[in-house]
Amino acid sequence: MRYTTQFLLSALSAAQFPPVALPEVAFLGRSNVGKSSLLNALVGEKAAKVSSTPGRTRAINFFKLLDDRQRPAMTFADLPGYGYAKISKSISAEWPKFIEPYLIGRENLRLCVCLIDSNIEARPSDSQLFDWLRSQGRDFQVVATKIDRLSGNQRTHNLAALKKAHELDEILGVSAKTGYGIKELWGKIEEAGSGE
Repeated sequence: MRYTTQFLLSALSAAQFPPVALPEVAFLGRSNVGKSSLLNALVGEKAAKVSSTPGRTRAINFFKLLDDRQRPAMTFADLPGYGYAKISKSISAEWPKFIEPYLIGRENLRLCVCLIDSNIEARPSDSQLFDWLRSQGRDFQVVATKIDRLSGNQRTHNLAALKKAHELDEILGVSAKTGYGIKELWGKIEEAGSGE
């Protein structure tokens, strides 16, 4: 299905979250992992701002997706990146204030799409996030970005190493640049959104 996107709002506190209505998918990842590029590749337009400076997103940005009949279908939530040295302390300080309450208490949150970079080795902060989501009973899909930068053998090797390091059964390789894996990711998102 083809979707169009409407920016809803940026929230810096739980009081600013939009009403619980549509199925929601949250996007999480380290700063500079390609989150905005992936969001734009998914919706086929420039919904999220792509910055050359990591850590620009400080709020949770909500986007409403409309189906081909312009009916509201689901909401995407773009969460602030984490792990970038210059801003990680300020971002980390904000997590307990509104990001953790969002991830713990958001009733319509159906899936957390967790992004990792396929080109770099496993990071402890990513494993901590996956463990925390498991402890909260949240469904999540790990996505390895920038897969187009790897040859076939490197891709197989890196994904296997990341799966082992993070103790995961599955990692979906994607490329915002070439579109590799986007269809498969949409399948996961729509399956979660429909509650199947």
